[in-house]
Amino acid sequence: MGLGTVAVTGAAGTIGSMVRAALRPEADRLVLLDRVPLRPEAGNEDVRTVDLRDAPAVESALAGVDRVLHLGGVPDEAPLPDLLEANVLGTHHVLEAARRTGAGRVVLASSNRVTGFHPAGHLTGPREPVRPDGLYGVSKVAVEALGRLYADKFGLSVICLRIGSFEPGPTEPRHLATWLSPRDALGYIRAALTAPPATRFVTAYAVSANTRRFWELPDLAELAYVPVDDAEARAAEVPGPLPAGPTGVQGGRYAEPGFTLRHLRP
Repeated sequence: MGLGTVAVTGAAGTIGSMVRAALRPEADRLVLLDRVPLRPEAGNEDVRTVDLRDAPAVESALAGVDRVLHLGGVPDEAPLPDLLEANVLGTHHVLEAARRTGAGRVVLASSNRVTGFHPAGHLTGPREPVRPDGLYGVSKVAVEALGRLYADKFGLSVICLRIGSFEPGPTEPRHLATWLSPRDALGYIRAALTAPPATRFVTAYAVSANTRRFWELPDLAELAYVPVDDAEARAAEVPGPLPAGPTGVQGGRYAEPGFTLRHLRP
């Protein structure tokens, strides 16, 4: 299936930069949005300097787009007002622009951190209750809720990817469960962008096929991608002691009080 015209928000970010290079040969046109100025690197690239808080600018940028990959926002723990503005309000503007301009598919970058307080020994699926491990996780819960609303109320086709630990390779013990390799990240993103048009709403964990993973792999009837990489093959390269067993919570250090307390008013 051809990709047509694809918009990527957060195109200057780590995942956005990788996606840009990978999708460039597959898309008729790439519309690349970021607050950071970008330069076009190919004839089919259209770069826009856009703040996602600016609803009219977002709508203008998405005019004529077939698919949207929404990666933009604050990527980690931060004060809640900042997260609400960048992640929640920004996502609302993207979804509303997609509704108004007639985009056929929106892929939202959610996070594994929406369920970080589930036990590490529990294989968790996307239909289980959310248990965010911090304020960032709370903002991503809201992102998913907005996607569900726009799918149910306005018929927009939305796929939420709960992205794992996106790294070239596992670099800490938690990554043996949570690693998402670049190859698998692209596989999930392509599958989400090209899922059948009748797909109304899907939430799926985007994680490599790690032997110790915390999360269920997607139902192939909903998202047709099978990951190929396993962090276990690189366990000997991971510094520090390996996890002793299924104790603690999936969020690890992200679930510790201090990780959030530093972002709260003293």
